[in-house]
Parts: sequence; structure tokens; C-alpha cells
Amino acid sequence: METAEALSVDALGRATVAFIDHLELERRASPHTVDAYRRDLTEFVAHVRGADDGPATPSEVTRLVLRDFLGTVSKTCTSSTVARKLAAVRTFFRYLVRTGALAESPAEQLGTPKVRRRLPAMLNVESASEVMAAPAANEGQGTEATRLRDVALLEVLYGSGLRVSELTALELDALSLGELTLRVLGKGKKERVVPLGTKCEGALRAYLAVRGELRHPKTGKQDPAAVFLSHTGRRLGVRWVQKLVHRYGALGTGRPDLHPHALRHSCATHMLEGGADLRAIQEMLGHSSLSTTQRYTHLSLDRLLKVYDESHPLARAPK
Repeated sequence: METAEALSVDALGRATVAFIDHLELERRASPHTVDAYRRDLTEFVAHVRGADDGPATPSEVTRLVLRDFLGTVSKTCTSSTVARKLAAVRTFFRYLVRTGALAESPAEQLGTPKVRRRLPAMLNVESASEVMAAPAANEGQGTEATRLRDVALLEVLYGSGLRVSELTALELDALSLGELTLRVLGKGKKERVVPLGTKCEGALRAYLAVRGELRHPKTGKQDPAAVFLSHTGRRLGVRWVQKLVHRYGALGTGRPDLHPHALRHSCATHMLEGGADLRAIQEMLGHSSLSTTQRYTHLSLDRLLKVYDESHPLARAPK
């Protein structure tokens, strides 16, 4: 990937660097979002520079230039990836219009590729219970402290619907076990309060009682703020949590591909099926748009139709 210095050799590159800085410093977008925009826009600038007489300034970029870029990436990318790259380019040019660098955006009239949104993977209630019980049944691995940590970790992922990045960033002062709430720093550094179920509370209390045992065996050091610690007292990372969920998915339900996000999806779907309000689920999960949360209504409807087809007498084909 080109560095900021390499990008800045012309006006188009300098505008790109300024936009990335705007995302990171002013809009305070997450590092993942900033990196995604940087990759897509760097690819766009490289494509433009590789063309004969390619534009060197934002004002020289036309709709035909953008179509050529999208046509090139569509040869090797899925429609969802093409749509993401187009969204990055659109946001970049809207920024230039908003700051007065351009009078109008050449990207506004481009059609977005149709993307079929996949429904999120999830567990049924029985399978979720089996995954929650897997650490306690896995007595041959780790210590009592790490098993209690894993039980609490899974209960928070499933019971409160946290993203894995939110879980690993949890601090001790964000827990309010008396009020049964968590303070979570979500996407865009937006803080929200998430409810804790009684099973989550019990699991966290049991883990916090032995958390002090998780420290470096030689130095005795321990992260003083992080909720979830490794056996050496360091804050658990996202990759480590993913491995734990894979392990307990395999032990509990024979699903070694189980991902932390599946527990989040399962939480939302089971709440919806239990009668929870869609707006309440949106607030709990930290979705900025209700349309994201509404995917769970489609998932529940699909399950309802499957049950109908399997059990309703009018849905059965005559013999």
C-alpha cells in the first residue's frame, strides 16, 4: 500500500490523504473503517494513475473514469466488494463537495451493484445453551480461573449481544453488577448502556472473584483495568476470543466454525422471538440504522415458514 507521502505527489492524492485524516481525527471513525477506506481509495488512485493521461486532480475525475475503475475491479471482486469500493469513492467525493473543493460529485449518478444480503448465522436456543455450558464441562483444560473467565465471556457475548471488539475493550469500571448494566464503547466511539441478564451477572461475579489469579507467573503483573484477562494477566485480544468461541462451539455443538458474531446474532434473534421490541434490540446492539436490526425479523420469518412447511397440514403435499 502506498504511504501518505507517495499518495501526495498530486492533488488527487493529497485530497485522499486529507479525507483519511478527516475520518480518523475529526469523525473519529474506527481503525477498521479508516483502514478499509484507505485501502479502497489507494486502489482507486493507483488505478487512475495507471491510465494514460489519467486525472491528477479531483475535478478531472469524471463519471467515465469511475466506471472504468469499477469495471476493472468487478472482474476480480464480488458484487458486495464492488459496492463497498463505490461507497468509499462516493463518500470521498461528497466530502470534497462539502468542503468546497468540488462543485458536484461525479459519483452520484453511478448505480450501485445489487447485493444479496446474507442472513446472519445463528444458533437455536438449545445449541446456545450447550455452548454456554461447554467451559464447565471442559475440566481437563486450563484452570478454574480460566474456565470461570470463559463462562463469563460467553455469557456476555450471547446474553448482552456485544461485538467481540467491544468485549475485549471492556474495563472494570464499565461494570455495574448492582444495576445489571455494562457501559460499552461501540462503533464510532459511541457509548451505550447494555443490560446484563442474571446469568451474566452470576457468571461475572464468579469470574471476578478469581480474576486476581490471572497474572504473569514470573513478574506477577496483571492488566489493572481489563475485564477479561489471559492466563498471564494480559488483556484478551479479539483473535484469542475467536479461538475460544471456536473451541466451545466444537465442544458444545460440533461447530468448530462458530464465530463470536454468531452469538450476537443469536442473542438478537432469540430476544425478538421472545417478544422484545425492535427498537430496544437496536439500542442494545448499537445499530445506527433500524434497517440493520430488521434483518432479524427476516430470519425469524424464515424459521417460522420452515416450521409451517414441516408441521401445518395444509402445507404438506398430498400423498
